[in-house]
Amino acid sequence: MKLECDHALLKQISEGDENAFKKLFTIHRDAIYTIAFTFAKSVELSEEIVQDVFLKIWLMRANLTDIQNFNAYLFVITRNHVYQVLKQTAQNYKTTLTPVGDHLLADKNTADLVLEKEYSLLLQKAIARLPNQQREVYTLIRDHGLKRNEVAFQLNLQPETVKFHLAQAMKNIRSFCMLHLSLLMLFLCSLK
Repeated sequence: MKLECDHALLKQISEGDENAFKKLFTIHRDAIYTIAFTFAKSVELSEEIVQDVFLKIWLMRANLTDIQNFNAYLFVITRNHVYQVLKQTAQNYKTTLTPVGDHLLADKNTADLVLEKEYSLLLQKAIARLPNQQREVYTLIRDHGLKRNEVAFQLNLQPETVKFHLAQAMKNIRSFCMLHLSLLMLFLCSLK
């Protein structure tokens, strides 16, 4: 029933019906907010994402009748928008490095220093949560600069196993950091 209702609304919206769009918004805004909040962990950012996603739907209304599974479509565009917003937010907070002689001089203000410290703590938490084998491989390669074959020899593993553990560690670290990055951004925004 809901699927048929969505298709009827999408058809009306594709024809420019603003009342149908309002109805679609009312039906789906909570689901989009939940998805956004799951990734972003921020009330303000999640509300902004809901608005952006519905704006995108309205702007692309001519193509709405081509969508077979509207719930899946909503999930994908919401998730992608969250990632885009988090990536852009992280890039805005990167420290600008200026080369000076043989050293890199960082142009850092208080917020930059706090950000750097928080990024470091976040990374350390992510590493600490890794399974033992992944953490050991990651630490030997990233922190100690060992090559895959050296780690394989030291841990009595096959080089392909080391490669697998490193890939899994990177995936787990990336997931952990993405989930917690928005909290860091909220904290930093409160400093300004």
